[in-house]
Amino acid sequence: MSDMISADLVDLDLSAETKEAAARALAERMVARGRVTDLEGFLADVAAREAQMPTGLDGGIGIPHCRSEHVTEPTLAFGRSAAGIDFGAADGPADLVFLIAAPAGADDAHLTILSALARQLMNAEFTAALRSVGDAADAAALIRGEDPAPADEPRAGAEPVGESTGDTTSETAAGGPGEKPGEEKSGAEESGGEGSGGEGSGESGRPFRIVAVTSCPTGIAHTYMAAESLENAGREAGVEVVVETQGSAGFTRLDPAVIAAADGVILAHDVAVREKDRFAGKPTVDTGVKAAVNRPGELIGEVRSKAARGEVTAADGAGAGGADGTDGATPVGRGGESGEGYGTRLRTWLMSGVSYMVPFVAAGGLLIALGFAIGGYEINKAPSVMDHFVWTQADSWAALLYQIGGVSFAFLVPVLAGYIAYGMADRPGLVPGFVGGSIALTIDAGFLGGLAAGLISGAVVLAIQRVRIPAALRGIMPVVVIPLISSAVVGFLMFVVIGKPIASAQEAMTDWLNGLSGANAILLGALLGLMMCFDLGGPVNKVAYTFATAGIAVSDPSDSAMKIMAAVMAAGMVPPLAMALATTVRARLFNAAERENGKAAWVLGASFISEGAIPFAAADPLRVIPSSMVGGAITGALSMAFGATLRAPHGGVFVVPLIGNPLLYLVAVAAGVCVTTALVIVLKGLRRPVPGATAQGPGGGTDPSAPSGAKQPVAA
Repeated sequence: MSDMISADLVDLDLSAETKEAAARALAERMVARGRVTDLEGFLADVAAREAQMPTGLDGGIGIPHCRSEHVTEPTLAFGRSAAGIDFGAADGPADLVFLIAAPAGADDAHLTILSALARQLMNAEFTAALRSVGDAADAAALIRGEDPAPADEPRAGAEPVGESTGDTTSETAAGGPGEKPGEEKSGAEESGGEGSGGEGSGESGRPFRIVAVTSCPTGIAHTYMAAESLENAGREAGVEVVVETQGSAGFTRLDPAVIAAADGVILAHDVAVREKDRFAGKPTVDTGVKAAVNRPGELIGEVRSKAARGEVTAADGAGAGGADGTDGATPVGRGGESGEGYGTRLRTWLMSGVSYMVPFVAAGGLLIALGFAIGGYEINKAPSVMDHFVWTQADSWAALLYQIGGVSFAFLVPVLAGYIAYGMADRPGLVPGFVGGSIALTIDAGFLGGLAAGLISGAVVLAIQRVRIPAALRGIMPVVVIPLISSAVVGFLMFVVIGKPIASAQEAMTDWLNGLSGANAILLGALLGLMMCFDLGGPVNKVAYTFATAGIAVSDPSDSAMKIMAAVMAAGMVPPLAMALATTVRARLFNAAERENGKAAWVLGASFISEGAIPFAAADPLRVIPSSMVGGAITGALSMAFGATLRAPHGGVFVVPLIGNPLLYLVAVAAGVCVTTALVIVLKGLRRPVPGATAQGPGGGTDPSAPSGAKQPVAA
């Protein structure tokens, strides 16, 4: 810490009137010390961070901060303003201003020290001492944790911020000097382990327990200040609080046992919470990180109230995903949950890549399809719109749409590979993943090459991260060493070792698809239909959808590939449309919630959103899923038999004008819907009427003699 701030980085008479001027004045001191190489570039990075979220805090504190390539080493500059400077805090201007500068590749040790400073700023005695100090050297010493007072007159609140364990999981109550890294201790435990059970407390005789996650875009200041604030408020309320800080130095996952024992959850974040599904099923308050800094007591009270009312949060992304390939979860590199097999982790990694790839498929495919619809199929031979574009000609606009779509498609394999690697190794996997994916395109290894490049990239990065390196090199590992070595290794393997065999396999698969005809094509359509309807948005559904989109993700897809895409979309529309039809013709077989869901399923099914059938499948899987699979197989087979083609990867009935043989295509969809509807009605008719179903009178009205169940909520 002694290297981070010195007397010449302190201005006790900061005369700036605006936050921009304050940042410049303090940054100039950093430049003079050689800590910042480009003043304007650094200030631009500070302004960009400020634009994401104001850095003013209640209590008269401003903490402008950023990570920047123009910073040579982690540095602090401190300024004290008599008039105050507006940093966007709710309670007014700040008189204490800390400019925190971290290099783009700052190592964990330095970032941990900066986080310790952020925690100290929540200490009222520490800030009071900074307001009263009269000498720049004393102020620097105070910030460093060196008490400028005589040894026999220790200054309260001057906890040395440099003595951090480096653990990114919250050290609730800061821990003692003998505490081991990684140990988590709550405020209540520090106070003797006693606290009021109070409202919403878990078990009698023990305090209410909360687990929390804090994170901010930069991961340097607000992340740790929010953690400290929650811990302090927890101690005051007699509540046990354990915080996982997801900061720039990484994060250590909370012990699953700690999460399981918690009575409530607080998520204070301005970036996505990693592995958020760990906290599902508990009373949860989800808010911004500044709320935890400024009003932690309210958040604790809110989560206790939710616990008392029995409000819990469902698993994030439940039911998400499907034909559009989206996924509610954020893919993050995991070490694997306890008991989780390699196959499960492999599926998670692959779905990470697919979920990021599919939006490029949808955007590019629809743009290309619109280009064909406006300008005809010869539009793929049009010259570049950079060279020839006439505003009043439809063909020029068609060429523009087609060429934009082609550019979008060019990202498919690199994005797939990059985010498979991201799913395995987090952000360090992105560079080699994208490089490997681009090489796969260069050597014509296509979709299979992208899968291989992503898995290899993630494995290489994980291997590099296991190597012990000198502390002096840690700062350049994430920005130089890991990208350099991993890209070189992946490039060598793709170009020299495995690229050619994969390209040959890709070519063989393409030739096989192009040669499909007659019974083989019909059987493939039936198989894809079964897969699309098996889990309604789960991994099997995504495999079928990705197989289809990979075939059309080229500038000039084959006729067989477009037939496969048509069959997949047709089959994916069957389950929700069939459930909607069944609730219309036999309403008495369904409860009130299912009948309401049936109305929404018309639109969802017509839009090729298979998730519209999930509420029905979840309530009655043994009848709904097999019926859907039969209907989906029939639709897929008929679509292939009719020779329907589709260039767009999504859109449902709204892209019918772009479908080859559209009338027969709709016949195929209708046939599958009717079969599934009939099977569901027959199978449900073999059982007793469900509770809450409303019997129909002779005229279609409600039979007053039928028992009326309690009104049920409509499923989302």
